[in-house]
Amino acid sequence: MSFKSDIEIAQAATLEHIRDIAAKAGIAEQYIEQYGNYKAKIDYSYLTDHAATPDGKLVLVTAINPTPAGEGKTTTTVGLSDALRAIGKNSIVALREPSLGPVFGVKGGAAGGGHAQVVPMEDINLHFTGDFHAISAANNLLAAMLDNHIHQGNELGIDIRRIVWKRAVDMNDRQLRFITDGLGGKANGVPREDGFDITVASEVMAVLCLADDITDLKSRLGRMIVAYTYDDKPVTASDLKAHGAMAALLKDALKPNLVQTLEGTPAILHGGPFANIAHGCNSLTATRMALKLGDYAVTEAGFGADLGAEKFLDIKCRVSGLKPDAVVIVASIRALKHHGGVAKADLGTPDTGALDLGLPNLLRHVENITKVFGLPAVVAINRFPTDTPEEIALVEERCRALGVNVALSEVHSKGGLGGEALAKEVVRLCETESTLNYVYDLDLSIEDKLNAIVRRIYRGAGVSLTAAAKKQAEQLEALGFGKLPICVAKTQYSFSEDLNLRCAPEGFTITVRTLKVSAGAGFIVALAGDIMTLPGLPKIPSAEKIDVDSSGKISGLF
Repeated sequence: MSFKSDIEIAQAATLEHIRDIAAKAGIAEQYIEQYGNYKAKIDYSYLTDHAATPDGKLVLVTAINPTPAGEGKTTTTVGLSDALRAIGKNSIVALREPSLGPVFGVKGGAAGGGHAQVVPMEDINLHFTGDFHAISAANNLLAAMLDNHIHQGNELGIDIRRIVWKRAVDMNDRQLRFITDGLGGKANGVPREDGFDITVASEVMAVLCLADDITDLKSRLGRMIVAYTYDDKPVTASDLKAHGAMAALLKDALKPNLVQTLEGTPAILHGGPFANIAHGCNSLTATRMALKLGDYAVTEAGFGADLGAEKFLDIKCRVSGLKPDAVVIVASIRALKHHGGVAKADLGTPDTGALDLGLPNLLRHVENITKVFGLPAVVAINRFPTDTPEEIALVEERCRALGVNVALSEVHSKGGLGGEALAKEVVRLCETESTLNYVYDLDLSIEDKLNAIVRRIYRGAGVSLTAAAKKQAEQLEALGFGKLPICVAKTQYSFSEDLNLRCAPEGFTITVRTLKVSAGAGFIVALAGDIMTLPGLPKIPSAEKIDVDSSGKISGLF
């Protein structure tokens, strides 16, 4: 039997016209701006015009800590939305847009997989509707205006040693992490140390994803801090008079994108902050639209539940007042065996012993969602052909002991039909009563909030702030930012800051080396361990496999 790649499956599909998808979603033509036949923007005025429409149920999909074995979170998210429609429910899926960095780096594509994909996948994975380019441009306009202000006399008294705003590029390019610019003499700027972040780590991305509307977007952009003066006063984008032009660049990027799944389920894709270095959720506007359009809005949070789900709940839900009605925690038996110490090459071999050793990773995430946050959850096992009945039974037994059911998901191979059991359990959970509990109180100090995350979610001994981070915490609290939520930037591969500590380590300390305020987004970013805000390419990047033929057909996007 021949095996079809994700892109071959996607290219063989017959897509519905985007006007028909909009009609299926219940979006009137006046709110749609077409980008060809299969993509469209949804005007954000839809939300104000439909403010009285009741919200549907919100379903959050999260996962265990990722491994090279694969978990299938986005695939499960897409397949679940298709499955809900297959059992007669009106569902909409809301996802992040892929970043070019991982597409050309490790992943090769990030639009789901197999028969559970959003399409047109080539467009979605590459330039799409230009949102990320607009975010990069807005970010770099601010950087240019900052350096121009200094070059033209520095009226604000900016200390060039305390510039905190970086340039942005949507590419994995380690060469740009630390640079020196402004060289070449007086006419070419003021020499200083500088650097780039990947676009998905830019505060502009976070602001776009948390803004209520264009007015709120402009206000948040204006509050962003770019530098400090010689007398320690923050300098903002509004001080540089940059926020209006930035908002103009982002006017269309603020509008969510409408596409479809392989089965014709309406899909809203918008925004794309990474969860390991940013807050990891699609835009608030996209989520709210999905809730107005569907009886069930299925969305995901990046990487494992220790990162994406924690930030979704402690930041996005706190800001918006949203609360998930059910949470899906995705795992694969292969990945759990990897957490149990099995090498990637041996994951197809049945091994309940290794599975038993790796299960604590899943169980800790389950306990965090159900006991710490207080939300109803189901475990979705992304099924592989090598999974044995004994291995599946062991996962079911351990989850049942925590009061959580397990549903097998075969959406990769079967599409929506392979997720009906999961869909039925999600519908059941959505009818149960629950109360969202946050991990920390905003009135706590910055250090105490970090300790709450480390101890309650990561299950470590606590946080250790470097001398520089302690000073930054004192300065941020003195400036009035102490009551903001925390966005921890750390490795996605472990509960700890050490990517090699798999499964469910305990007793470790999280070292925070830098604290910086994202005043526009409304949170404090804590950089832990050796996390980088601009990734590099691997030894063999996925870009080497991507090509286009003479007819314009793209290959190699997995």
